[in-house]
Amino acid sequence: MDNRAGEMQVFLRVVETGSFSRAAKHLLMTPSSVSKLIARIEARLGVRLLERSTRSLSLTAEGQVYYERSQALLAEMEQIEHDLSQDAAYIGGTVRISTSVGLGVFGIEPLLPAFWQAHPEIVVDLSLSDDIVDMYQDRTDIAFRVGALSDSGLTALKLGSAQRKIIASPEYLARVGTPQTVDDLGGHDFLSFNFRRSSPIWPAREGGRLISRRPLLANNGETVRRMALAGMGLARMGEFHIRADLAAGRLIEVLPGAIAEDREDIHALFLGGTRMPGRVRAFVDFVAPRLRAFLAAG
Repeated sequence: MDNRAGEMQVFLRVVETGSFSRAAKHLLMTPSSVSKLIARIEARLGVRLLERSTRSLSLTAEGQVYYERSQALLAEMEQIEHDLSQDAAYIGGTVRISTSVGLGVFGIEPLLPAFWQAHPEIVVDLSLSDDIVDMYQDRTDIAFRVGALSDSGLTALKLGSAQRKIIASPEYLARVGTPQTVDDLGGHDFLSFNFRRSSPIWPAREGGRLISRRPLLANNGETVRRMALAGMGLARMGEFHIRADLAAGRLIEVLPGAIAEDREDIHALFLGGTRMPGRVRAFVDFVAPRLRAFLAAG
């Protein structure tokens, strides 16, 4: 393993103490190990750094350059580590968040004003997309995911789960009719999704596969919700996304319980451990309990 920084530290100690033996004592090494290390540096560089005599050591011109540049480089390394450790403890900077559109609009955005009151030095870089982003490539600090997780080296914090419901607008149901059984769904229009993880069918307790016309394929739940409100068909969506619409009567649930165990888990994903930046830890600690309460209220 290349340890040139360690070699530089030994060289500096030799110069500062004026002898191999004194440097070895400070470094808990043997004088012969120190001497061999200096010789190895000189052999690699192809120049002599020290003039040796029985009584003293002195720097050559090349040794003086190596000494001064090594001092500057090691000081810079120490400053980098100091700055990064300070940044990790500092509760400020930018935290990059990725979340689905529905969870972002209805779950996370309402929390931001109170978060900024608690942490005014943190900038939230919020991206809403129902596509799965590559957290490393997009430099995302925290991703909120709805649905099954793939294996990764990230920390997954479960926030709760969301019941999916089949819904439609009162106008649509008045025009087309309210399905009374799963078999009735075959005559309805489905508003669905075009991303790959979306199931092309609606698994049900009875009636098998549902074959129906799909007038809309969208890449996000908010578009599906708006088209359901516009009376374009039936949609199957997470409860948190349509909670206010159901309460206000803008959307109506049909066939409750028709699809078995129709729930999706919701997690926060991030790089965990003791080295988590302070801004990321602050956001997770603030948002997680509030999102849990929001999801549990459904």
